[in-house]
Amino acid sequence: MTRPARIGNAQGFWGDRGDAAAELLAREPGLDALTLDYLAEVSLSILALQRDRDPALGYARDVVEVVRSLAPYWRDGGACRLITNAGGLNPEGCARACAEELRQAGAPPMTVGVVDGDDVLATVRDLAGLGEAADPLRNLDTGEPIATVLDRLVTANAYLGAAPIVEALNRGAQIVITGRVADPSLTVAPVVRHFGWDLNDLDRVAGATVAGHLIECGTQVTGGIATDWLDIPDPAHIGFPIVEVDADGSCVVTKPPGTGGRVDARTVTEQLLYEIGDPDNYLSPDATVSFLGLSVEDLGSDRVRVRGAQGRPAPPSYKVSATYRDGYRAQGMLTIYGRHAAAKASRCGEIVLWRVREAGYPLREVTVERLGAGDAVPGVPSSVDRDALMEVVLRVAVADPSREAVERFSKELMPLITSGPQGITGYSEGRPRVHPVFRYWPSLVDCDRVRPRVTLVEATADATE
Repeated sequence: MTRPARIGNAQGFWGDRGDAAAELLAREPGLDALTLDYLAEVSLSILALQRDRDPALGYARDVVEVVRSLAPYWRDGGACRLITNAGGLNPEGCARACAEELRQAGAPPMTVGVVDGDDVLATVRDLAGLGEAADPLRNLDTGEPIATVLDRLVTANAYLGAAPIVEALNRGAQIVITGRVADPSLTVAPVVRHFGWDLNDLDRVAGATVAGHLIECGTQVTGGIATDWLDIPDPAHIGFPIVEVDADGSCVVTKPPGTGGRVDARTVTEQLLYEIGDPDNYLSPDATVSFLGLSVEDLGSDRVRVRGAQGRPAPPSYKVSATYRDGYRAQGMLTIYGRHAAAKASRCGEIVLWRVREAGYPLREVTVERLGAGDAVPGVPSSVDRDALMEVVLRVAVADPSREAVERFSKELMPLITSGPQGITGYSEGRPRVHPVFRYWPSLVDCDRVRPRVTLVEATADATE
């Protein structure tokens, strides 16, 4: 295959626009593959709560509606493959729900590939007590041993690479639903299959990894949160991105004609720098990529060429995204209007925390912010004249191992409506709600301890290979 592989993205995170996939394929029906990214670092803890309530859940249910919206496209002969990590903790359950939706929508017979094996919670628990074998499980940010949170772990998932997705595509899957997979790998897999590359062809795989990195956050590369965001055209209809990957691994980033936003050297360069750490050692389960030789060429008309990625072998370990329970949290807000608004907000925050302490609850973590007065980004110098402000939003957030302590806080904020300063408003939501706290625990696990698995679900019959 010599023509470029054309891969689109229509979901940068769980909560992105649900209509985007159908809109993108209406404009670009000839795409080879469409990727949907649903999983951020803490998404799996949310899915764990869902699964606790209903074992049939544990996946991003929004994707089922997206798949249904694409049924007319496939019914009309569309051939674009869909690849998504929406499976979360239950890829097979997600696949079966999507297959049922396709059947009900009258879609043609389709094969849904399931990639799992990323759940390493049992492995982590087994390794935790094995001395040096547990060292990779130390928190990558703090160096703490896994033993400090072992009894509170909720999830532990390895970031798999492109290989099992390629296998699913080669076995005939038109839709591939995965659990935790590295974001760029969702793009690497269809490109590898398109050209028939060997996954050890590291420079080409590195180029595809860069392409995947560029579109993994959806509209971030077409003008979203760009430095000159105020100047981008038609942001209400901002287009989702497409990469056209050539046989040498270079790519052109673009978007559908007629959509809002912009693709230029600036938006592409800003996305290239997003979350990469060391630019000479961008680590993925498919390759270690050097960005140092990359060139960015603005071709005009919302087209930017990126070339020059260099690849080396992938690390011997998978990154693991684990979460653990860590008590409870709540936050509440009140709007305060009038003279000395910032000072009044500060005093209100002090009153609430003082009353909670007086009730016998020394909270573990507290945050008091006067939004509008420069408090939202602490540590950054602010030129705001707080004494001159006529309006601020008071936000008080707390966390503690004790649910009772957090519940006490939730009862102390609203009394300010009548006992606080004049000019208080914005309290229609009532008392703050108490939520469980889940913390993120990044670590590593040796690749040879993880067993990716591929199965198939037929959308026309409940048959699983």
